[in-house]
Amino acid sequence: MPTLPWTLHGNGRTVAPGAIVAPEERLAWPITIGIGAQHVVAMFGATFLVPLLTGFPPSTTLLFSGIGTILFLLITRNRVPSYLGSSFAFIAPITASTQADSPEAALGGVLVIGVLLALLGLLVQAIGTRWISALMPPVVMGSIVALIGFNLAPTAYDNFKVSPVTATITLAAVVLCTALFRGILGRVSVLLGVIVGYIVARLRGEVDFGPFHEAAWLGLPHFTHPTFEVSLLPMFLPVILVLLAENVGHVSSVGLMTGRDLDHMVGRTLFSDGLATTVSALFGGSPTTTYGENIGVMSATRVYSTAAYWVAGIVAICLSLSPKIGALINTIPAGVLGGVTFVLYGLIGIVGVRMWVDNKVDFSRPKNQITAGVALVVGIANVTWVFDGITLTGIALGTVAALVIYHLMSGIGALTGTDEPAVGDADAEAELPAGR
Repeated sequence: MPTLPWTLHGNGRTVAPGAIVAPEERLAWPITIGIGAQHVVAMFGATFLVPLLTGFPPSTTLLFSGIGTILFLLITRNRVPSYLGSSFAFIAPITASTQADSPEAALGGVLVIGVLLALLGLLVQAIGTRWISALMPPVVMGSIVALIGFNLAPTAYDNFKVSPVTATITLAAVVLCTALFRGILGRVSVLLGVIVGYIVARLRGEVDFGPFHEAAWLGLPHFTHPTFEVSLLPMFLPVILVLLAENVGHVSSVGLMTGRDLDHMVGRTLFSDGLATTVSALFGGSPTTTYGENIGVMSATRVYSTAAYWVAGIVAICLSLSPKIGALINTIPAGVLGGVTFVLYGLIGIVGVRMWVDNKVDFSRPKNQITAGVALVVGIANVTWVFDGITLTGIALGTVAALVIYHLMSGIGALTGTDEPAVGDADAEAELPAGR
């Protein structure tokens, strides 16, 4: 019988004060299964919202979320604990591609990004990560992440307008749950807000249970396959930068919490995420990314065992094999989505702002002011250009603006001697946070 890759931590039942359960360790299996279930709860609210907002099948998303997590654990050799949930960074390009063409064309864009991210992972594994900070200092990366979140504001408002009462109550529930609860309940405040909003929507007659009653209890998810439309691909390219930041941030956070240098694993995590996204897109699932929610669970429990993530991945796969669950998720009405996305899209934008704050970006410097200011306005306004059938939206153009303006002004400043670093400016020291 093969030996499992985890050793038992202590007596398997307790964690001593100040100690942690390392990735290669585990607690007793009943406790490990319970912690794995916590990870499923932590990721569930955000993961199922992505297919709801993009029109992808929730059950298919759950299936490849679980499969992607297992692929991630295998490729990283159980050294980096992580769950791969649905990526919010893709919502804007998927929505725009679906409106311009079809969901299958959107899947084609997701597939291309998955392949490129996997190749980027191989590059990082070969040459390291130092070039990332040079290409995308915090002011640039923060601007790109922020504009992706704020670019989605009109989408949130469109859903909000469908049922303002339900949306307002849902939004209030998320805010109150976040303020009132700590621990695991605080980390699933979005899910709790959706439950409250759903109850209100049901009482107001906004929920249609017809598809739920017709769905089978057991069955395979619905599979679709990508098509490719070259003109839509530029809308997806900036997402690579966000996924890069999320993966680097996740590895850095886990390394900090476990007291280990995991920088050598960044290439593997990028490759794993790219491969998981590619496999998901081939069959109609949502793109994946590492999840900050699960870092919160690890921090609260002090359990970093990858065994818990194997449990979470297997549970997600099992849940995906019930069409009833997917149909139930699809009954969530627009008003509830409108309320919760006011929070979620705003939080994506604030992650970018946090990058500026954490890295002490000096906004007294003109190049930082103009880089961030122009990129955000382009993204929020969703400036759109079409050249020979190729569509560039606000996210793509805002990304290009941030990169070009920052490096152009830095280059001119270096030539003229006017680009003197200000005291406390941390442009060259990027600490990228985990996210989704």
